Amino acid sequence: MLFAQVIDPVALSLGPIKIHWYGIILGTAALVGLWLAVREGKRHGLDSDLFLDMVVWVIPAAILGARLYYVLFEWDYYAQNPGDIIAVWKGGLAIHGGLIGAFLAGYFFLRKRGMPFLLTADIVVPSIILGQAIGRWGNFVNQEAHGGPVSLDFLKSLHLPDWIIEQMYIDGVYYHPTFLYESVWNLTGFLLLLLLRRVNPKRGELLFSYLIWYSLGRFFIEGLRTDSLAFNGPEWLAGLLEALWAPMNLLFEPGALSGGNVRIAQLVSLCLALAGILLILLRRGLGYARQSYMESEGRVSG
Repeated sequence: MLFAQVIDPVALSLGPIKIHWYGIILGTAALVGLWLAVREGKRHGLDSDLFLDMVVWVIPAAILGARLYYVLFEWDYYAQNPGDIIAVWKGGLAIHGGLIGAFLAGYFFLRKRGMPFLLTADIVVPSIILGQAIGRWGNFVNQEAHGGPVSLDFLKSLHLPDWIIEQMYIDGVYYHPTFLYESVWNLTGFLLLLLLRRVNPKRGELLFSYLIWYSLGRFFIEGLRTDSLAFNGPEWLAGLLEALWAPMNLLFEPGALSGGNVRIAQLVSLCLALAGILLILLRRGLGYARQSYMESEGRVSG
């Protein structure tokens, strides 16, 4: 028998002001990521102020990009409920939009400072994927970004604590804890990036490896979700994505899909994974990957 209580998404109320766990968790993820990036930057002789200044640009751009991306693909709802457009505490931050906003802001910031983009990106991507691993727990508290229905026995077979199982009990139904799958995948990716960093790869390959690892996990986990942003694409594209996801059918059923026949996150993830692979191969093949990750900054350029 389970005795755990469902977690209140509001952590603290101060009169009319409500502090949500979602914001606390995302803030914690950002702080942990910043600390990690500053620590690694010092090994390259980079001043901690560079990362402190950059985060002032990147964090707002990431939140804005994540929200605009989500609102754009859910415009039918937000056009009727414009007051909810800024209600980020209710969820609705698309990570791909956040990555686009963050990388664009980071690129222009570094260009303004005259700093090499690939080196800095290599330094910060372990922070990004660790932040993503932590941030998924905000979805857990909000009981969102889950997969399709599952049995209680299935959740118990995963050896999950009661408080996770009960949080996955929504309106009388247990659901796939896809937030947990992605959090574990991202945490594993974080550890792999740390290992890869120790072998001193070519400049940019930590960034490209991040794109490959995160995107592969997101592609397959996304197929389990019931809240995927979607659009009506050509049948050949929908068939291709279904065929690539088909091995998962041996263990799971895909999550319900509405709003189209192509999951946007799956398509974007596939493109990013392919881009990461091609960039590694092309840069090495064409001789652009000359500098190594730990090569002195005084002898390299971005």
